[in-house]
Formats: sequence, structure tokens, C-alpha cells
Amino acid sequence: MDKIQIGEVFTITDENDQENEVEVLAAINLDGTDYVAVGFVEDLQNESEEDIDVFFLMVDEEGDFSPIESDEEFDKVSAAFDELMDEED
Repeated sequence: MDKIQIGEVFTITDENDQENEVEVLAAINLDGTDYVAVGFVEDLQNESEEDIDVFFLMVDEEGDFSPIESDEEFDKVSAAFDELMDEED
């Protein structure tokens, strides 16, 4: 799988079949699984940093994004990204 680059822009389709452009804000590998933190491109252009909604997605073997299914997994990923962001500040 190609390494996902920070700043890459992807189009994802939500549950209402609306297409949204998202930009990769961070990428992390936990227990052999790749995850990305993404924000809507529109928000990134218009909002200040604290107003941006950040979403965490799992990257499967094909390089496709999929939602994180369990709360436990989400909490683990969220905490790991929090640590990553704290280190960068």
C-alpha cells in the first residue's frame, strides 16, 4: 500500500451519498493497522483550528478508508492522535 501523505486530499462519500473532500491531517499506525485523522477541506479553508471537525478513519489493505466500528478502538485511536498532536505543538 502506498504511504498516505499528510496534506493529501481525498473524496469520501458519506451515508447520504454526499461527496466531501477531506484532507489528511495526520496518519498513525497502531497494532499493524493504519489510521488517518482527516478534516473537511472546506472547514480547513474557512475555520480557525479549534473549529475544525476531525474524523478518524481506518485504512484497509486496499488503501480504502472505513469508519472505526467499536468505541474501544475509536478511543484508542483518538488517544494516540491526541498524543501525536501534543508532541507537534
